[in-house]
Amino acid sequence: MSFQGRHGVRQAERDQPQEFKVDIDVEVDLSHASRTDHLSDTVDYTKLRGIARTVIEGPPASLLEALAGRIADLALELPGVASVSVRVAKFPASMQPIEAAAARINRTRA
Repeated sequence: MSFQGRHGVRQAERDQPQEFKVDIDVEVDLSHASRTDHLSDTVDYTKLRGIARTVIEGPPASLLEALAGRIADLALELPGVASVSVRVAKFPASMQPIEAAAARINRTRA
């Protein structure tokens, strides 16, 4: 998923929107959903996308780790999600020749 946000340590990173890519992997028991074929028996992926969009387009953070952590915490609140892995990457021109910076957070429901 790709969204525009204003995050980073330097003010220049926050002055102009930049692209952030988000990957979310959730661990869910899919045995029931695989038999019923009902959306109500699994995780609605549009909810995960909504979480990512809200965080990336929301209040600024300095670190990619903070963004990934916010997304992971909210994803774990969804019914059935046992664990989550979130990767957030950005592609600022100021980091050339590095193509991207990224952080991955793994969380498990306590």
